[in-house]
Amino acid sequence: MTEGVNRISDDAVPTLPRGVKFREDKARGRYVLLGPERIFEADAIATEILKRVDGVTTFKAILTQLTEMFTADEATIRPDVESLLVDLSDKQMVTL
Repeated sequence: MTEGVNRISDDAVPTLPRGVKFREDKARGRYVLLGPERIFEADAIATEILKRVDGVTTFKAILTQLTEMFTADEATIRPDVESLLVDLSDKQMVTL
């Protein structure tokens, strides 16, 4: 990623495409993102990001919620949140 360049606009609304589900796997004690013929096991931070991907909340609002939750600066967490969502979008597990 180019330093200082945002890849996701603040007003983008990330959503889960049809056929993709975000679920708690109680047997394993973690959350998973399930898509056709694929699965993504979410770590604790990815889980917090994906819990906010509801098709209503903007990317900026997701960042704001995460900065408050983790007591972190937006400039610090934005690249990581963008990277995860762009990666999942490339795999057709999230729509941006």
